Amino acid sequence: MNKTLFSVAENIYYIGVDDRDIDLFEGQYRTAGMCYNSYVIVDEKVAVLDGVDARFGEVWLSNISEVLGGRTVDYFIVQHMEPDHSASVARFVECYPEATVVATKQAFMMMEKYFGVGFAGHRLVAEEGQPLSLGAHTLHFVKAPMVHWPEVMVTYEESEKILFSADAFGKFGLYSDDDGWVEEARRYYIGIVGKYGKPVCDLLAKASALDIETICPLHGPVLRAPLDKYLSLYQKWATYTPEEDGVLIAYTSVYGNTRRAVEFLADALAVRGVKVTVRDLARSDISEVVANAFRYPKVVLATTTYNGDVFPFMRDFILHLTERNFSSRTVALIENGSWAPMACRVMRKMLEGAQNITYTADVKIHAAPNGATEAELLALADALI
Repeated sequence: MNKTLFSVAENIYYIGVDDRDIDLFEGQYRTAGMCYNSYVIVDEKVAVLDGVDARFGEVWLSNISEVLGGRTVDYFIVQHMEPDHSASVARFVECYPEATVVATKQAFMMMEKYFGVGFAGHRLVAEEGQPLSLGAHTLHFVKAPMVHWPEVMVTYEESEKILFSADAFGKFGLYSDDDGWVEEARRYYIGIVGKYGKPVCDLLAKASALDIETICPLHGPVLRAPLDKYLSLYQKWATYTPEEDGVLIAYTSVYGNTRRAVEFLADALAVRGVKVTVRDLARSDISEVVANAFRYPKVVLATTTYNGDVFPFMRDFILHLTERNFSSRTVALIENGSWAPMACRVMRKMLEGAQNITYTADVKIHAAPNGATEAELLALADALI
């Protein structure tokens, strides 16, 4: 259950836990496990940074006790109030009643709502630019509102040049997962933080003024220098800039005719040397498909007219895109309708709020693809390159 405790830097320790039972994070994102990260700095004063999910509170408290060896805690720093990190706050204060809780003003307001108390007399409201000395280690708090809740802050430790980054730079999976960082970090960012590109850009601008050698997120592995890869990807994700050239084809198909058209288009694109990712929305993890829509500059949406609308999986997919500020993409629409095709019209309507969308000519299938359809799909392949 617990990730083995380890030293992040001199007198700074990882004390988080691995959740091997969770299958849906935040009730919707498929995962084969999740880590809840927490850290402790042992100095003249002791500071614990963030908690864990309530189900692992006792394990986490045991980790703290093991590292401290009888010492008490002076400061408990709460960077983010989401319950997978903060649900154990009240229990912590029971065990360490003399500890000062450090958080933003908004976080203390949330604590009163979650726990019924705001820890008056044992609280320090974190102010940006105000240092907190622990001895050899000095902490600086950086406000990060809407990354991705309004009360969020991150913490910079100047002697070891560590950024404790809250949910920023996190990923799905156990700490011990050795599956690379990019795929699951992209899915995590786009799914959970993706709507808040401007606040993330603001945080990245603040971080650029700091000398950072290590990033300690609340999910996923500790990231070490060189950090250029992680920072560059976050800059792209936050500005809705495609990572690489390619085409995502997301489709639904009832009897296989729309699928046949999609396969024809995918083959035509592949022959032309284009990287293509094809996903059946009824059979795919929607968060993975959404992440790919932000990964590539070009997206093809192919679906059937259904009850004068679009097939439900496509409607759901487009809502996921627009809720995350889908923008600055080339979009191609393919519809199938046997008697009253409406899908292209509906999809365009749903995408009206998306910024800087360039549309290709629509392709219309009347029940089943034929020679005329194939000619249109070949022309679409040429347009997409």
